[in-house]
Order: sequence, then C-alpha cells, then structure tokens
Amino acid sequence: MEQWAPENLLSIRERAYFYLKNLILEGEYKTGDRLIERELAEKLNISRTPIREALFRLESQGFVKTVPRKGVVVASISTEDVIEVFTILSSLEVLAAKLAAQKVDENTKKELDVWIHKMENALQDDTEEISNLHIEISHVLYKAAKSPKLYEMLVDLMDYIRAFADVGRKVQGREDEAMKEHLAVLKAVRDEEVEMAEYLTKIHIENSKKAYLDAIDHKKGE
Repeated sequence: MEQWAPENLLSIRERAYFYLKNLILEGEYKTGDRLIERELAEKLNISRTPIREALFRLESQGFVKTVPRKGVVVASISTEDVIEVFTILSSLEVLAAKLAAQKVDENTKKELDVWIHKMENALQDDTEEISNLHIEISHVLYKAAKSPKLYEMLVDLMDYIRAFADVGRKVQGREDEAMKEHLAVLKAVRDEEVEMAEYLTKIHIENSKKAYLDAIDHKKGE
C-alpha cells in the first residue's frame, strides 16, 4: 500500500488528481476501466473525499465519465477531440512564444541557455532520454511568457495531449525532429526574434499533429 504523509488537505487533493491523471495518460487505466473511490482511497491510504474531488475534476476535463449502473469509467477520446486540442494548443503556444520573446530578460536568457545546452547534448548523446525533456522544455517556454493564466491553460492542454503527442513521437525519426524544433523555438525566444518564435512554434505543433495522425493511420493499416 502506498503511504502518503498527512499533509494539508489541498495538497492531498492535488496529489490525488495528478496521480490518477498520470495513470490514465500513461495507459495504466484504459478506456472503459472503472475507477472505484473506495479501492483508490485504500490504495493511496487517504480518505474518499479527495478521490471524489479528483474524479469530478477529471470528468470536467473529459478524462473520465459517469456511466449509469457502472460508475466512473475512463472516457474514450476521439481523433477529432485530439485534433481540436492540437488546434487550440497551437494558438496558445504561439502566443506563449510571442510573449516569451517580447518579455525575455537576462535571467530568463541564462535559464534558456541551460536548457538549450541540455537539448543539444541530448541530440548528440544517445544515452540520454530525449523523451523526458519534451514536457520540461514546454514548461520552460510557458513560464518564460510570464502570464500565469496562460501558463495554467497550457499546462492543462499539454496534460490532455501528452499521451497523443507520445504516440506521434513513435513515428520513426519524429522524436529527434521534435527536439530540434523545440531547440529552434527556444533559441528564437532567447534571441528576442518574436516573429520567428511564433512561426517555429506553429510549425512544431502542426508537425506534431501530423505525426499523430500518421501514427493512427499506420495502426489502422496493420
């Protein structure tokens, strides 16, 4: 049984939410699987209240749904849903890149240089897991925009799209391409090239969407 330290209730709520969401995104819970409050509360050694609140929050975001006589189950997400989210994500990420390039200061440039160095090393060194950097890099860009509300919206969308972006990166060569695209965006932001940062971000999201659709078509053809 997993043990969680008895921290304040807000922290437990957040942890329950992120824990369940990650299990869904990572495929531990699949479409149609039941999520039973009592069992989850026992597994996490917490009360049922934060579990109930986490499930309600996940339902509002479309990750789970309540089915009569069955309870809460993991929801299916259609290709159309994913394309819609990619479209929204594109607009918001382009805005984030624009704001980041406009607002970049010396401290942010230093942080970006650290990540640019990490990314360049990752592309040269096969022993480093490139996939682990993608999410971290996105968060760096979102924070650089210095817009808390925009950051919050982007993180929610990125969480929603994460599993599908991973599907796309399984297309041969896409993971390295995506890293190179991220790298170019960060360099444009660091160099205060606003229009270039916007353009490269849009291209990156379009390529990610295309890779996802190619992966889906490949699966259908198998």
